[in-house]
Amino acid sequence: MMARVVEVADEGRHIAVERGFLVAKVDGAEVGRVPLDQICAVVFNAHGLTCSANALNRLSESGIPVVLCGSHHRPVSLVWPVDAHHAQALRMRGQLAAGKPLQKRLWQSLIKAKIGHQAAVVDWLGERSGALADVAGKVRSGDPDNLEGYAARRYWPLVFGSDFRRTPEGPPPNGLLNYGYAILRAATARAVMAAGLHPTPGIHHRNRENPMCLVDDLMEPFRPWVDALVVRLTGKGWWDVEKPTKGVLGRLPVLDLESAQGTTPLFLALERLAASLAHAYDQGRAALDLPRAPLPLDL
Repeated sequence: MMARVVEVADEGRHIAVERGFLVAKVDGAEVGRVPLDQICAVVFNAHGLTCSANALNRLSESGIPVVLCGSHHRPVSLVWPVDAHHAQALRMRGQLAAGKPLQKRLWQSLIKAKIGHQAAVVDWLGERSGALADVAGKVRSGDPDNLEGYAARRYWPLVFGSDFRRTPEGPPPNGLLNYGYAILRAATARAVMAAGLHPTPGIHHRNRENPMCLVDDLMEPFRPWVDALVVRLTGKGWWDVEKPTKGVLGRLPVLDLESAQGTTPLFLALERLAASLAHAYDQGRAALDLPRAPLPLDL
């Protein structure tokens, strides 16, 4: 079961693949190994590491994305397997041919789910989320009223206090959010690739410098799970990105979510969402397989 996100965050590591294992070494001595068939994604979060070309090839052949992080634990690039699905060419053509009306309805579904999940997190914290729940029901095709932004302005003060500002370069706990979103982005990238879709042509995101627009689209409804994990960490006095907090956030892909199929790990929910998007492109219907609101939150 591919459920582990492996992060390499220490300087001086050399990464290789040996006999089906991803291996980390320092000065030729092994310091850790993980079976390839247990890896969901790999995150390189240190500037002084090296990686063999063979390791990158084997990771790509196994459909495992490699995310390279820059400052503030933010992803800056992605090593993407170019042959991840047997019908990849067909599905990519459907993705590129999708018309604006379909894309707008798909974005409506994603944002309704995201705001609904934000409301669930606020409820879990004991705050009143009625306004957010109402906003979710008012999202129109394409979200022309930018209710996503309106909901965010109401959501963040309820979660982290009135003085909090969500900016990637901001003070804690922004770093924890950045790191958690990087883990989520890596898991989403793998789901997109496994579905035979291309991570760049997005539903809503259009930044020409962003190689993962579709990934950023599909991870939106799952962001509240990261937020909830960070709330739990800060409630225990953990505000910075360090080994214990990385361990908690690194378990994000195996969090149990509720869906129409019952309880399932988050990484499988991502795969179902990506597969449903591929079918939506093929059939021209905006029917997405989305998880239910994160209640109860068992974190």
